[in-house]
Formats: sequence, C-alpha cells, structure tokens
Amino acid sequence: MNLLITGGTGFVMSVVAREWLERHPDRRVVILDRAGLDEMGQAWFSAAGDRLTVVEGDVRDPSGWAAELNRHDISTVVHGATVTPISRGSAEEAARIPPESLMPATIVDVNLMGTVQLLEWARKKPSIKRFIYISSGSVYRHQGPDWAPEPLPEDGYVAPLTLYGISKFASEMIVNRYADLFALSAASVRLSSIYGPMDRTTESRNFRHVPNRIAQMALDGEVIRPNSLKPIGDYLHSVDAARAILALTEASRLRYRHYNVASGETTSIGDIIGWARQRVPDLRFEVADETSANVIQDPALATGMWGAYDISRLERDTDWRPRDGREAFHDYMDWLVAGRS
Repeated sequence: MNLLITGGTGFVMSVVAREWLERHPDRRVVILDRAGLDEMGQAWFSAAGDRLTVVEGDVRDPSGWAAELNRHDISTVVHGATVTPISRGSAEEAARIPPESLMPATIVDVNLMGTVQLLEWARKKPSIKRFIYISSGSVYRHQGPDWAPEPLPEDGYVAPLTLYGISKFASEMIVNRYADLFALSAASVRLSSIYGPMDRTTESRNFRHVPNRIAQMALDGEVIRPNSLKPIGDYLHSVDAARAILALTEASRLRYRHYNVASGETTSIGDIIGWARQRVPDLRFEVADETSANVIQDPALATGMWGAYDISRLERDTDWRPRDGREAFHDYMDWLVAGRS
C-alpha cells in the first residue's frame, strides 16, 4: 500500500515523502506535481531508488494524471499541491501591490478546484483509507484566543482575509463534505510557520520564515539587523511537521476534522538569534530601523494566526510530539553546514 503526495517536489511535501520512504522500506511514494525534481530534489531522494515515482501534471486536470495514478496501489493521500501568492519584490512593493492581485483566479482555481478534482478521483478508489489535506494557519483571524495567553484552538477564530486563506478554508469544508458523503476518513492540517530542510526558491514558493533567514545569515557571517528582538512566531521544523502529518495518516482513528500542526509555543527573534550564537559564537547583530533592517517583522502581530497554536488534538490522537525548539533549530543549522561542505 503506497502513498500519494501532491505538491511533493516542493518544500514540506518533499520532506513528508522522504520520511515515508525511510519509515516504510517496502512501500512506494507517488508524487503528483506540476514541477519535476530539481537538483536539490534529486539529491534529497537519491536513496529512494525505484520506490519513488514522480508524475508531472496539473492537479486540476485529471486527464493528465488519473490513468497513471490508477496503476499504483495507493492507500493514503496527502494533498499539498497549492499556489501560495508570494511577493518577489520588497516589503514596500508588496504593500503597494498585494501579491494575490497578480493571479487571483489562479489561486482560487488551483487551491479549490484542484482539491475537488483530487477528491473526485479518490472517492472512486476503495483502496484509499485516509485523505489528509494540507491547510494553513492563514485560515485564522489575526486576534485570539479570548483567554490570552492560551494557544489558538482549531474551533473558532476562523476568519481568513486573503484569497489564499479563503481558498484553504473552502477546501477544508469541501474535504469534510466529501468525507461525509463517501465515507472517506479525512482530515485537514493547519500548518504554522514551517522552516527547515528543503526550503528553497521554487516556481510556487519564494519565502523564508525568520529561523531560515537567521540561520543562513549566521552561517554566511552576515550582520543580523532585526527591526526588533520582540516579534514572535510559532515555528516548526519541516521534519517535525512531516512526522506529524504521517502520524495522522497512520492513526487508527481520527476524532477531529481539523488539526493544528505546530510547536505549540512562540519563539521570538531574540530567542532565535541566541540559539544561532550557540553555533556561531562570533555572530553579530544589532537592532536597526526598518530602513536598514534585514529582518523585519511587526511586534504587534502576536495573537491569532501569528501566535501559538494549540496542538492538544494532535497529541491526543497520535504519539507525535514536537522537538525542543532550540534542538530543532540547531539540527537545521547542522543540515545547512553539511550541505555547504
């Protein structure tokens, strides 16, 4: 019984794929993605041999992939294919021209109708026992919970403002309805801010969260100039995120339709710089104004989707637990160093 991952040549989904292959040496992974494996992806999967199949196709167009997928004995689906509108310019440019305004119809079409097409294919396959949809913390509003400083739960506080978040939440609801209509075991996971191995610039994603940027700058010997040491985020290493997703694919029972996948706590820019200095003792940093800062984040964004996510559902239904934040960050820095040698 094999795993299908859509969007599997990208960031988090490629980590999910390799974790599955390492966990199940007698099984296969089938990736459906518009993009093939780039150089980093080929190196990442070098040990997979013939247990990895990459099908290049648009998730919206089953005529280009359904017949090929039907050849494989697929029991589990992780649907991560998505369009994430990312600014390719400066923060000032993004403020003037919201990235989603450049391709609004494409965002909705891929994120929503791509999900519908995959569900249509999956519902006709009795072999499929679990369907996991990869959603995002972007479905949440900017404030909450009401009883600060508690982490943000899955129920309530959902009020997406962007087309990305709206399309993600709409897809969650469609997954729920298909699960009811066709007796499909399905759930959606809402990722917090993910960093770690395999994060690189691709056609659909060109964004690095604060831990990635600080780790890279520290190893490059660059002076880190944050606009403040106080801004926070719920940051999770990509390997931990992958293991959480796989834990849900293998859980004997899913008691909920929505699960946060996060560290469950916040970490500040100051914390991350401190962790980086433990690996690079001569790291230099100085707080700067926004005109000269190279790490800019709004200190006011500290609740709702920007704060800590409640992970108690995930911990109740699986044996997954996040690693200590410092340990995970150092693991990422070690991975970067190994890649540079």
